[in-house]
Amino acid sequence: MGPCLPELWILRHGETAWNVQGRLQGRLDSPLTGTGRAQARTQREILEKSLPEGATALSSPSGRAWRTAEIAVAGLGVDLRAEPDLREIDIGRWAGRQIGEITATLPPEAARDPHLWKFTAPGGETLPEMVARLTGLLDRLEGPTVIVTHGVTSRVLRCLALGRPVEEMAKLPGGQGVVHHLQGGAARVIGA
Repeated sequence: MGPCLPELWILRHGETAWNVQGRLQGRLDSPLTGTGRAQARTQREILEKSLPEGATALSSPSGRAWRTAEIAVAGLGVDLRAEPDLREIDIGRWAGRQIGEITATLPPEAARDPHLWKFTAPGGETLPEMVARLTGLLDRLEGPTVIVTHGVTSRVLRCLALGRPVEEMAKLPGGQGVVHHLQGGAARVIGA
């Protein structure tokens, strides 16, 4: 995809109660912590300095992402819309469980990658399924867009947008409270 995409600002939701507890959220939800709300305010400060007029904002409808989006684009004159394709990976029967509890049961080679094993969840979403929904979303973008999403979804989305193999998602930087800026096939992380 790369250079033909519009300019993107991709944000992961702020820290949540379950992030602190080391629990997998997937399609379930837990509230932003005070740190998570502060991270969203930091993202707002970043966007305020770099967002062009006429940009739109799309957010996962999950509570943690939507609340982050509300804070991050508040007062910026940006139209914010829910986009179901930005939901986090469906981790099926692993939702709500401790990460360590699950990785302890995986073969050592599967647990080496911090993200790919999540696509093997019983009753969950596969990597090709996520790739299909996010490719469709990228194909629909028409102009500069702020995207508020989740950890795994952000990584797959950025791999696709940059033309990188999605299996290499762990090589991309992550982080809460930062903005991943993509333009012309290049990416950079903007911090406070």
